[in-house]
Amino acid sequence: MIRLRSNWSLLVASAAIALGLPELSASQDLAEGRYFGLREVNPPASPEDGSVVAIVGARLIDGLGGPPIPDSAVVVRGEAIDRVGPRSEVAIPDGAIVVDASGMSLLPGLIDAHFHHDYSDPEDRIVSLALARGVTSLRDPGHPIRDYDSVRNSPGPMPRCFLTGKHFDQPPHAHPHDAEAILNASEVEAAVDRHLADGASAIKVYYRLPPDLIAATCSAAHARGVPVTAHLELVDADRAIAAGLDGVEHITSFGTALAPPADADRFREAVRGDNTAREDGRYRLWAAIDLEDNPRVQPLIDLILERGVVLSPTLAVFERRAGDSNAEEFHVRGFETMLRFVRRCHEAGVPIVVGSHTWVPHAERGRAFRREMQLLVECGLSPGEAIVAATSRNARFLGCADRLGAIAPGRLADLILVDGNPLDDVAAIDRVGRVMLNGRWVSPPNDQGEARDRP
Repeated sequence: MIRLRSNWSLLVASAAIALGLPELSASQDLAEGRYFGLREVNPPASPEDGSVVAIVGARLIDGLGGPPIPDSAVVVRGEAIDRVGPRSEVAIPDGAIVVDASGMSLLPGLIDAHFHHDYSDPEDRIVSLALARGVTSLRDPGHPIRDYDSVRNSPGPMPRCFLTGKHFDQPPHAHPHDAEAILNASEVEAAVDRHLADGASAIKVYYRLPPDLIAATCSAAHARGVPVTAHLELVDADRAIAAGLDGVEHITSFGTALAPPADADRFREAVRGDNTAREDGRYRLWAAIDLEDNPRVQPLIDLILERGVVLSPTLAVFERRAGDSNAEEFHVRGFETMLRFVRRCHEAGVPIVVGSHTWVPHAERGRAFRREMQLLVECGLSPGEAIVAATSRNARFLGCADRLGAIAPGRLADLILVDGNPLDDVAAIDRVGRVMLNGRWVSPPNDQGEARDRP
């Protein structure tokens, strides 16, 4: 089950309640590494026969940022990785099923920190498509957990699904189906307990929840050993981070903290009156942000670093480029500023992870994850750093790095083989040849891009 957090988080949360908006002690203990032992709602089956598989000849990219091994061998025994190294140094057990992966790259299964499935689709084809594209674990931040019943009960393979349940919010809700109304601090602990009892491994707060209730939510969640992430936009990010957040979803969550105060006030007033005002309003807000001569930029980045907050920018869902249909000049300038801020965060050392948001304007169905990785590379991450963001760092953010996110002895065998070298061109991450989930191969995608158990 879930492990309790360290005393540090309890002190942080206590300060949040005592002071309203806390003056928290600095911590270098990054949120990406504070949580361990958190679980998916649908653990995949293990191999029934305890078979041993040896994958040989691939370029091994371990997900931890280590140097690639050009001619590697990885031995999988049952559900776990047993041996890893250059092929010349790894003994292949007698009777092992040997897979020749020469010319391919072997990576940990991809982890998507921000995935939204289509709960109107009873077969959840978008989830199985994600697995076929190499996403072996995902976190859906914001749908009711019952919406994943079909995934949990699926007869075929599905990615490991980590869930937050409904986001904590206040009316008028932008997405009533996905919202849990939190009107005062007395409601917080019971709401957190309900979510965790249903299978949540994190809590998400939404943009109408005020800072004092964000602090109360962080206190309750941290005491129970789970992180809190947020979609902000109305609440200034610096105030929300000071309240105890572990992660921030969407680059747009930083807009009001970076914008000129008068612009931020106009944006908040418009959205408070009409949730749809966000759609163009956030681009107008970001188009007016000056990142170079702005006294708000560096203090915000310093605070993110001090509190160890993880950034899941989901850039791909906001991508607007010159020449795009219905893209006006303010859309293009706003998105360019978002890219530059992510670059500034990366250069400063902010931990960045990959979240696809599932459907994005510049990628066809099922390929949003690749597009997000490409945009992170555009923001200055090397392809290797983007792979770390998509694997081991995301595993730490989701609280499962004790089991997932890297190719190393003792980790579970969630693995992908891709054609080409994603260290040269991160787009190669999309050329998935084979997927292993918990030590079992799933077959190549069918015409709809869906994975199946391999016979």
